[in-house]
Amino acid sequence: MADTKREIERKYELPVRPAGGDEGSPPGAGRALLPDLTKVRAVSAVTAGGVTELDAVYHDTSDLRLTADSLTLRRRTGGADEGWHLKFPVGDGVRDEIQAPLSDTLPDELAALVRSRVRGTRLTPVVRLQTSRATTLLVDKAGRTLAEVALDTVHAERLLAGSGSGAGARTADWTEIEVELADDGDPALLDAVEKVLRKAGVRPASAASKLARALAETAPATTSHKAAKTPERGPVTAGDHVLAYLREQAGAIVSYDAAVRRDLPDSVHQLRVATRRMRSAFRTYKKVLDRDASRPIGAELQWLAGELGIDRDHEVLAERLAERVGAHDTTLLLGPVHARLRIWDADGRTDARAGTLAVLDSARYLRLLDSMEALLADPPLLDGAGRKPAKALPRAIVKDYERLAGRVEHALTLAPGEERDLALHDARKAAKRARYAADAAVPALGKPAKRFSKRMKAVQSVLGDHQDSVVARDALRDLAIKAHAAGESAFTWGLLYGEEEARAADRERELPRVWRKSADPKLRAALGGP
Repeated sequence: MADTKREIERKYELPVRPAGGDEGSPPGAGRALLPDLTKVRAVSAVTAGGVTELDAVYHDTSDLRLTADSLTLRRRTGGADEGWHLKFPVGDGVRDEIQAPLSDTLPDELAALVRSRVRGTRLTPVVRLQTSRATTLLVDKAGRTLAEVALDTVHAERLLAGSGSGAGARTADWTEIEVELADDGDPALLDAVEKVLRKAGVRPASAASKLARALAETAPATTSHKAAKTPERGPVTAGDHVLAYLREQAGAIVSYDAAVRRDLPDSVHQLRVATRRMRSAFRTYKKVLDRDASRPIGAELQWLAGELGIDRDHEVLAERLAERVGAHDTTLLLGPVHARLRIWDADGRTDARAGTLAVLDSARYLRLLDSMEALLADPPLLDGAGRKPAKALPRAIVKDYERLAGRVEHALTLAPGEERDLALHDARKAAKRARYAADAAVPALGKPAKRFSKRMKAVQSVLGDHQDSVVARDALRDLAIKAHAAGESAFTWGLLYGEEEARAADRERELPRVWRKSADPKLRAALGGP
């Protein structure tokens, strides 16, 4: 079973004083000097933690897909935490390390976490790092460990076949410092340690990780030279902007796959949003990208969003019902209301999560990821892709707005009831599409697109709360039926049903005002519409 550890650390390049040619010293050895870290506020003592020999083999695809996304996967022996380690970036100097026991092959749980990036490509050893680690513990007056300072002497060997020059493997040697914060430690301590290190001439490492440094220092010179001569060009045409947006969504889908598997908060929602944004862009910008090529992928994205919706919709509904129950005095909670809600939630959540993971492990989903990658690698651009963004993008956005306008105005002509609920739900989906269209154009159009997106979000929020109320009423009716069948009072569920009915009516009364504000002709003119 894998465990997760939040790692907060900083790396430094250490000045090394030559050893003076001591007999038997390994190449590049030296007497590295650490400054006096008792000068750091809150540090009372510095104690030696011993020396550990670590041997790690890093795995990646031959084209380094994990490295490109700042992920590291290694099998390490030596030390208290030997085993398989998979690290995900969280922020600057912060990573989540998922650890699994030592085994000859990659554990299934870690393999699943990199599947969206690796897919059918084989993982292979790319770098071996042999590290002699001398640790020092920074402790406070109470004897609590505040941080661990590791002085690492590293020997790197490139293993990736065909990536070096000459007959032998490329190697590199260096010494560095890692300062890792203790669990629940104050990050301000790292700033204080860095201040002392800098005064001693120690500088932050130029590479984000040992693996990144090893790959850089063992890369063939021709590769580095070629990369240095290929500067990236920013978006210029309408096609550039649309493709940049599509690539952003494709990257989000791949990234949130692992987050969903780790059951991180809001991950299912974010994955679903990325699928919807991508599909929406295909439909909105059909004069930029050939719809005959994007339509099959759009259909599969619709399938994926629908499957994820089972999990996400239950999550949203459970939060809504728990909030409504929690808002009432216990005198209105007749019967085992909390217990029945917990049972309903647990049953639904278990089934929904199992279904989501089955989808992410399916061959159909992996084929979708391959199709997205192939489309974006060789995009089927149309003539509209070469047009100026200020001309092509606003027209597409305004068309989506007009589509939304027709749906809203139709819904408002209907009498309250099921038909109107369905019409408002269709309008909600159109509002999302118009909003996503504007979001894709923000880098090109700036403030007008941002303002338009904000107005569409306001419309979407009203319609979304209305739809959530419709779904909540269905769930409350089912809960009332089950409570009654079990001999419990159904009063509370009926009370909540009535409140949801009133809330939906409030949203219907609010919609015309919000819609009029979104229809501001000045805003449409600024965007480029008629």
